Amino acid sequence: MAAGGGRYFCTAGRGLEPFLAREVRERLAATEVDCISGKVFFSTEAEPSELRRLRAGERLFLLLKKHTPLAVSGNKGKILHDIKCFVIEEPEYWLDVVSVWRNFHGGEGKKDDVSQANRLPLKRKAEEETAPVTKRQETEQARETLSEDCQVEAGERCVESERKSDQDYWTESKASLEDPSRISGEKPIASEQCSFSFRVSCRCSGAIAKILTSQEIGRAIGIALMKQFGWRADLRDPDLEIFVHLNDIHSVVGIPLFRLPLANRDYIKIAGLRSTVAWAMASLAEISAGACVLDPMCGLGTILLEAAKEWPEACYWGADISDSQLEGADVNIITAGLVDKIELFKASVKALPLPSDSFDAVISDIPFGKKFKITKDTELLPDILREMERVLRVGGTIVLLLSRHLHKHMDGISQGADSEACRAVSRGTGETTTAEALNVSGNSSSLVKGVEETFLSSRQAHFGSLVLDGIYGVSLGKTDAFIHKYRKISSGGNQ
Repeated sequence: MAAGGGRYFCTAGRGLEPFLAREVRERLAATEVDCISGKVFFSTEAEPSELRRLRAGERLFLLLKKHTPLAVSGNKGKILHDIKCFVIEEPEYWLDVVSVWRNFHGGEGKKDDVSQANRLPLKRKAEEETAPVTKRQETEQARETLSEDCQVEAGERCVESERKSDQDYWTESKASLEDPSRISGEKPIASEQCSFSFRVSCRCSGAIAKILTSQEIGRAIGIALMKQFGWRADLRDPDLEIFVHLNDIHSVVGIPLFRLPLANRDYIKIAGLRSTVAWAMASLAEISAGACVLDPMCGLGTILLEAAKEWPEACYWGADISDSQLEGADVNIITAGLVDKIELFKASVKALPLPSDSFDAVISDIPFGKKFKITKDTELLPDILREMERVLRVGGTIVLLLSRHLHKHMDGISQGADSEACRAVSRGTGETTTAEALNVSGNSSSLVKGVEETFLSSRQAHFGSLVLDGIYGVSLGKTDAFIHKYRKISSGGNQ
């Protein structure tokens, strides 16, 4: 078994789960892939360096438990007892998973022995993995959003960005376990190694959150772990962190594999668009070796950075009308070591100083939100599309990130397309009912079947020579957005 062999789950922003599911299959040769809302479960023997390369995910966990929701009654004591039994049953399996975690970190820790119990081979627990869809996922966004999947630092309370409702509200905190023996009146097993430290992070929603707080659940689990293994609780600098997610859909327990989220790119100095969304957009653009790729509203350059890192055999150009945005993009490009891959220039997206039919792909985040929204954006959108269409080669792709408002407005624009484009559509493409997913093998982002669209009109929408090839709803934390993909099927657009 490789050092990384085991069962994992990775959190993902809403709408990005299919991209992540496809990525773990292609990049990690993962098996037993289970894609649900907010999480993707999978098995792989990939090494740590390979796992760190995941681009569509937020946080990566070693999976300890995945089960159906716990039964909720009016008896708090019984519920806590059931939770403790659920979490710490099969202690040998716990120790084996922790051993895998230790192998990832080179056996680091304050002691070599986590426990004196014998290790057993890592078990597949497929019978437990029948839980359906959960309702939460992680996204963090510089565009006035908060990190949903909490990056847990010492003693800090996690912040939830999703709006709470009467049916499903979140409570989240760290377990107060500085000295749980004072609460339970019980001492750790004398024969266990007590120097191995841990803390419990509990997140719960739904029915169970109405009866028990996260603090109560975390404290009960912490005491049970101390009794079972003799570990020492430490909120500030633990050796091991244990995440417990309980809701009306499923119960999940895991160990974060890395301290920082996968979505935190060390090569991005100034944050802009969420990196996972930028990568997903680039994956749809079908970038191949030698391709010319343009972002005509590049902002801080996040899309170009993600694309150039993943598909380095292509050439990239970024334009923006804002000097400050171009300066920030230049800083990011230098930090990422991509000066020889990405060229920046100042220009308006409505009048690009570029020849027609010169790019294989155009990828852009159409600015929206209070900070970056284009004035009269709905009026300017047709002009922006026409200019993108002009510089795009026949057969090329356009991938756009649109606000909900612009997403709805696009339908009206498409309905105004001329009859010649309609005839081109009927000649060039058929109805599209299934979106396509990324293939990250090699230097191409060519698409393969597998990801269902969030939405696609029953008719083939078009704008000039651009044919709609997919729409994907994604979350940016506090707001929703839509990725639109178009393909240029003829040279009938503006020249």
